[in-house]
Amino acid sequence: MSFMFKPLAYDDMRAVNRIKLPEGLCQRVLEDCGDIAAHILHAGGLPGKKTVIGVDGYIGAQFGALLDAIETCASAMGLSFRSVDMRRIYKTKEEIDRLTAKNLPEDREEDPVLLFGRLYKGTIDDFLDQEKAAVLLKEPSQDVTVVYGHGSCAASMRPYLDRLAYIDVTPKVTVIRAREGKVVNIGDTIPRPFPLLMRRGYFVDFEVEVKLRRELLQQDLLDFYLLGNEEGRYQMMGAQDLEQIVDRLVKYPFRAKPVYLEGIWGGEFIRKARRLPKDIAENIAWIFEFIPMEVSIVVDLGEKLVDIPFSTFVQKKGVEMMGQHCVDEFDGYFPIRFNYDDTWHSNGNMSIQVHPDEDFVIEQYDEFGRQDEAYYVIATGHGARTYCGFKGRAEEFIQLAERAEKEGEAVDYQQYIHSIESIPGRQIMLPAGTVHASGRNQFILELGSLTIGSYTYKIYDYNRKDKDGKLRPIHMKNAKKVLRKERDPAWVEENVAIAPICLQQSGDYTEYVVGKTDLMYYETHRIEIKTHGRYEGKNNGQFTVLTVVDGEQIRVFSRSDPGYAYTADFLDVVTVPASIEDYVIEAKGYQPVVVHKTILRDGYTRYKNEAYKARSGGR
Repeated sequence: MSFMFKPLAYDDMRAVNRIKLPEGLCQRVLEDCGDIAAHILHAGGLPGKKTVIGVDGYIGAQFGALLDAIETCASAMGLSFRSVDMRRIYKTKEEIDRLTAKNLPEDREEDPVLLFGRLYKGTIDDFLDQEKAAVLLKEPSQDVTVVYGHGSCAASMRPYLDRLAYIDVTPKVTVIRAREGKVVNIGDTIPRPFPLLMRRGYFVDFEVEVKLRRELLQQDLLDFYLLGNEEGRYQMMGAQDLEQIVDRLVKYPFRAKPVYLEGIWGGEFIRKARRLPKDIAENIAWIFEFIPMEVSIVVDLGEKLVDIPFSTFVQKKGVEMMGQHCVDEFDGYFPIRFNYDDTWHSNGNMSIQVHPDEDFVIEQYDEFGRQDEAYYVIATGHGARTYCGFKGRAEEFIQLAERAEKEGEAVDYQQYIHSIESIPGRQIMLPAGTVHASGRNQFILELGSLTIGSYTYKIYDYNRKDKDGKLRPIHMKNAKKVLRKERDPAWVEENVAIAPICLQQSGDYTEYVVGKTDLMYYETHRIEIKTHGRYEGKNNGQFTVLTVVDGEQIRVFSRSDPGYAYTADFLDVVTVPASIEDYVIEAKGYQPVVVHKTILRDGYTRYKNEAYKARSGGR
């Protein structure tokens, strides 16, 4: 999850996946705390047996209401009760800080506001004091002991446990609770300032909990799975019911629930297109439509909706969703992200920026891969342009940008940065190292590569201030290390802003390749479908992501079993999982439609070279 993630507290509940589930499953998903507690205790074989229950959870999970309900229920059953807070088992704050010190370096020249760090390679067991655990848990004296908190179901704790429960939380809820001061880092007693809390969270806490959750899910170790997205409330299901939900869901085309974010250069297109309330933000800059580690997926169970972190879904059903080769190549992570950048009727461009290649990312941050991007233009206003590549005199521009950072002088960036007229339907690929920016007055579908975090090095930001009146940070030291200054207008036209190539056509549709380069592992197509037309595609053992970029509506379904379907509206992003071999897109409504299609390239690899693969451990 990105530590720069500041979501609006708005739920867009139109992104609901309606799937056919076994009869009675909805009723087995419990929502009353008393019913949940009673089920946990009776499933533990009580009364008559001393039982230790571990209740773990993702960062931001709240344990109090569940703990109180279990204690109340145990008392009503005449059972003695004890709870053990994991904070009593952690190593000291000083010990944990020493363990994680190299992951959170402090270099204000390279990283002015301390955004970056190194991913922690260990597990949450590293933070636990085994002597404390043995003293507290070796021989339970009470009928019911509940061990609760982050790490309570870790490998070193499981020998003490009879039952395992996990409270999952969507990334958006986690960050909102963190902003509200309801989250502390593992081992801390009080919250750090929000930016530092989220930095430590991203590089350490989120990382170890994601690893633990994957272990619990993939080894089928959980007895109870709970969703804790609402204050003081839970939804609980047994491990088999969770399995049934995700097993059925992965057979359908599906859509994630988008998350909206405000930004200094934000615009108005998405608010108008989706008729979003005006009071949720002054503007909307980013729409995290399908950023795998940031979003969740809502499933309609009939009378209830469950909102499951998308990364949990991937951890349970990665092979069926992505295909075995993709899972192996990308270490189980979904390898492409999709978001919208909205500068339509805004007050300016995005910053002029660059992203790092895999060599830099792995050496600097111990991250998972390179950060490539791609812009697909959906809608424009007057004068919209996309910036990509240097016109020349790159060193001169860098010097002027460095002076601007220190002295506040404006830079005539258009003398130095090449730009392309933004035309709806144009695709611009942005391999790592390419200077770029989305210009004012357009709405862009942005694609990104695997990099789990966001390593954006701002070079020039027009001397803008954020909402707190502070100049936005510039990352020139790192930018200079990764910039490919030789990428000029001729290179851009030949390599990354190619003219569409007609791939196939019929009486119903025409399909073009619009984005393809040897420097990136995914490619993009544009499918233009006539009114009431039909397109048939193949997945070839992997997934396809479809975005409705023009027109009214499409229906996407499995050709072999049309009941596995999703109806998508304008701007919806739909994934056709690898479990669907042949799929169909039908244009609905009274208009033609245009669909943006993203696939992994034939023979793709996430690694640029074998030396990098060896350094990264082949992850």
